[in-house]
Amino acid sequence: MRFLVVDDEKHALNYISTILKETYPQADIFSFCKTNDAVQKAKDIRCDVAFLDIQMDDKNGIELAKELKDINSETNIIFTTAYSEYALDAHRVYASDYLMKPVSCDSILNAMDHLRNPVKPADENKLKIKCFGNFEVFSGDSPIHFKRSKTKELFAYLVDRKGATCSKNELTAVLWEDKADSDSLHSNLRNLISDLQKTLASVNAKSVLVKERNSLAINPDRIICDYYDFIHQIPYAVNSYCGEYMSQFSWAELTLAYIENNR
Repeated sequence: MRFLVVDDEKHALNYISTILKETYPQADIFSFCKTNDAVQKAKDIRCDVAFLDIQMDDKNGIELAKELKDINSETNIIFTTAYSEYALDAHRVYASDYLMKPVSCDSILNAMDHLRNPVKPADENKLKIKCFGNFEVFSGDSPIHFKRSKTKELFAYLVDRKGATCSKNELTAVLWEDKADSDSLHSNLRNLISDLQKTLASVNAKSVLVKERNSLAINPDRIICDYYDFIHQIPYAVNSYCGEYMSQFSWAELTLAYIENNR
């Protein structure tokens, strides 16, 4: 499930995002103070539910709802507002609910139980990935076992690249940084890719990997990752960062330095 949360009040934004994250830990939650940023994200992903404030500095929430509906007519709209006079307008954009501030956890959950367009569960498993501290991967609540440590490192590097395409030459250089490029290394890489494919298939998550003829990537929409959520300032991820990132891999120090410089 994918949520958009839009509110120009930071406290309200974080409050709703936290409730959703705690209640739907496998969901993707994208929080924005600026409506234009929310619209751009909605164009890139299929949004299931949007929690929208109505009176915001840069755009009225009713107008934003209309834009989101134009992008995807199946998006459920839930308004959160301190103003009751917009209830009729909310009805006209077929909102699922209209919650008065300060909203409660129960009212949010009740609204989720009565969506106009019920959200269908995904067919495949969405992996939960922990980057802060040591790199670990979970299917549900169970850690995934990698037969080879290099297979795990390969997957970690693809996660670090956040969906960017990685050439096979790049991957061999990263995984065997102390060795010269050779046919033997490329053969080893092919074996690792095959092993990674089998590992992901074993937990019903094969669509996480995007494999082309001479390149490899992951689909970020198929994972839940503390590092990605940290970038979007999701509270649980911000609070879980303690100065460590994929600690077992030396190449991860570059990303760690980036995180530290942009906190």
